[in-house]
Amino acid sequence: METTGIIAIAAAFAIAACTVFPALSQGKTAVKALESIARQPEAGGDLRTAMIIALAMMEALTIYGLLIAIMIVGKI
Repeated sequence: METTGIIAIAAAFAIAACTVFPALSQGKTAVKALESIARQPEAGGDLRTAMIIALAMMEALTIYGLLIAIMIVGKI
């Protein structure tokens, strides 16, 4: 296999890993936050704020993975 093929597979793996795992984590975070809000509606504002901050941090990991994949593809 040529070097370009290996680089392309590495970029594809970076994109796959950096989108699948944060997406699963975001789903779990949203489910738990909604369960907590359903259990204690008066704490909804605080939970919503914490959830949005947590989701933003997870989304940043996805963006970093995209940037790494672009850098890897730039080597082709």
